[in-house]
Amino acid sequence: MAASHAIHEEFPNDAGIIHDLKVSDKHFARLLDEYDAVNDEVAAAETNVKPTSQDHETELRRKRAHLKDEIARMISAAKS
Repeated sequence: MAASHAIHEEFPNDAGIIHDLKVSDKHFARLLDEYDAVNDEVAAAETNVKPTSQDHETELRRKRAHLKDEIARMISAAKS
């Protein structure tokens, strides 16, 4: 089961564009990998699998949001 906030859940109507960008744009592929890693860290912190400070968890959430925003911009540009 994918972690909550997985990219395919965040952009359910853009699977084709995400796939195309992932295979054609190395920067986009790195963003997806980084997003997945940060999202996994957030999930581990939320479930206390990997307990962390509230400040660190908040910073992880900010980083995830920033990555999601950048991914969204690239998806939007690809639609244009």
